[in-house]
Amino acid sequence: MPKLVSIIIPCFNAEKWLREAIDSCLQQTYPHIEIIVIDDGSTDNSLEIIKSYGDKLIWKSLPHQGGNHVRNYGFQISKGEYIQYLDADDYILPEKIARQVSYLETTGADVVYGDWRHQYHNGDGTSFLGPIEIAATQADILESLLANWWTAVASLLYRRSAIENSGGWDESLSAAQDRDFFLSVVMNRAKVVYQPGCYSVYRRYGNVTVSTCSKSRWIECQNLVLQKAQNKLIQSNQLTIKYRCALALSYFELARESLKFDYGMYLQFLEKTLILSPDFKHNSQRTAYNLIQNVFGFRHTERIFFIMLFIKNIISSLNQYLLNTKSKIQCNIIVSRK
Repeated sequence: MPKLVSIIIPCFNAEKWLREAIDSCLQQTYPHIEIIVIDDGSTDNSLEIIKSYGDKLIWKSLPHQGGNHVRNYGFQISKGEYIQYLDADDYILPEKIARQVSYLETTGADVVYGDWRHQYHNGDGTSFLGPIEIAATQADILESLLANWWTAVASLLYRRSAIENSGGWDESLSAAQDRDFFLSVVMNRAKVVYQPGCYSVYRRYGNVTVSTCSKSRWIECQNLVLQKAQNKLIQSNQLTIKYRCALALSYFELARESLKFDYGMYLQFLEKTLILSPDFKHNSQRTAYNLIQNVFGFRHTERIFFIMLFIKNIISSLNQYLLNTKSKIQCNIIVSRK
């Protein structure tokens, strides 16, 4: 008897794309599935859409408590041996579940992931599929996740035991929760394998992402995720050199993101980088940066980089001020001539 797969869909105000997400599950070639849709207190027509499917799915409406709470609740009421998480605005292709169940059965692994692609939506209502993102085999999946490697939530399929061992989704996180969850699964010794092929689609709306919507919140949550992982590695005596270097790289990337709006935070993350990896070097695409770094070292090169960036921003602001002033003068001349 083929094993049951539970597809868990958290939903909050997703009426525009919800049907496509649910229909993509109903169209799976693997017949032994249960579709669980948990509405997180939607204020649009999402709940009416969910109810319209009748007994084709299992659903529950909860007060709004966030996506992680909904995912945990969905898992609690699920019965499947395998678990698929699918956001309400994404979708999967018909062969996805069948291929990944077969692969898990063949390999005996706990988790399988595949390739994925964005579907971009423009403001004028048009959309297009982006190139396939090749997730690829990772030599050490934990090292990759610590170093900021990522694969779409929908591209994964989990064995139930892997989720039970992980402790579930961290309900205190409002961003970076997918990275944290996957890290928890991997750090509890789940065997993870890669299966080539793109069967998952992740929607993207213009230039809006979780990070651009609230950069400070995104950085704060990423920092919490890294700190959790670091503490667990220390407790289990597994904070090896390669994991220290991977964490250092992620902290450096957070430092650079912070530099755009908070110099103090930039310095804090830079210090974390160097504490973890005193010999850290940034492999920049700028030849000049790499040359300076080889001579003066990473820390001094970052100081030089910051000074140059500061001067560049001053010049840019000054040029903008002069352009605005020139425009005002020209406007006043035109008005006076009239």
